[in-house]
Amino acid sequence: MKIITLTLNVAQDVHCYTDSFVAGHENIVSILSRDAGGKGINVSRALCAMGVPNTAVAVVGSEGRADFEDALSSDGINALTVEVKGRVRENITVHTKSGVETRISFAGAAASDGLLDEVYELISKMIDNDCVLAFTGSVPDGIGRDALVSFLLKLKEKGAKLVIDSRSLTKEDVFLIGPFLIKPNEDEVAAYVDERIDTLEDAVKAARALREQGIENVMISLGSRGAVLCASDGAYFAQAPKIKALSTIGAGDSSIAGFLAAMSEGAANCDLLRTAVAYGSAACLTEGTKPPRKEDIQRLGELINVSQI
Repeated sequence: MKIITLTLNVAQDVHCYTDSFVAGHENIVSILSRDAGGKGINVSRALCAMGVPNTAVAVVGSEGRADFEDALSSDGINALTVEVKGRVRENITVHTKSGVETRISFAGAAASDGLLDEVYELISKMIDNDCVLAFTGSVPDGIGRDALVSFLLKLKEKGAKLVIDSRSLTKEDVFLIGPFLIKPNEDEVAAYVDERIDTLEDAVKAARALREQGIENVMISLGSRGAVLCASDGAYFAQAPKIKALSTIGAGDSSIAGFLAAMSEGAANCDLLRTAVAYGSAACLTEGTKPPRKEDIQRLGELINVSQI
């Protein structure tokens, strides 16, 4: 199975620490790490950490491109980049002793709808009927929603199984595209179905409703409780292991990586969910957007109980 991740709006992820963050005052911080980021990059990094082959396709601003590509290379990520004029944006996350995180995100390089044609030409050469393409994250300013939907439909028609995790698309867009997999959290799925998600039963009902809209696999993150997967053979619930999280940033991206890693090995649906939750939980045991550790994934995977609902 060929795995491609697509990040149209990359970022440099800067993680800082201070004992306490006070809005409206000067805050002295120390830098913990500076990593190439973006949701698709996070998925690729987690896959690479576990030795799962994949290709990251990314749109990168001309200012800062060299440093960004060097960071991808140092993480062992096989990347193909498309350049646009402008600066690579930064996401600054301030971590505190209490565990509260404050995130500041800058706007990145702008683009136009024509960028998608260039990206399509690059990706279409790699797509076949055994290809899964994960489009995650936002799009740069200047790319219209209609153009984005058309672009994704062209990739699907080419043969790619689409994984979508992006707030740049409305629920109507997602229903029109009919992706292979989506991974909303409780708030996001509530917006999809226009109902509150308070219980496990609510999540399962919502997941089944979304499958009826043409989405093949619906995986709903329930935070520390675990996750639900509704697939062709029914609905499953995986209870997350009890952990002391260092950071939840990138956990959702890692859960997508876990799903794809298990899928590449031909795993059954129950094990797709188990591995997704193991990756996501293990990611919470590392700081910032650092990938989950192999030993944590294996240890936590043995603790996760998956039941069919």
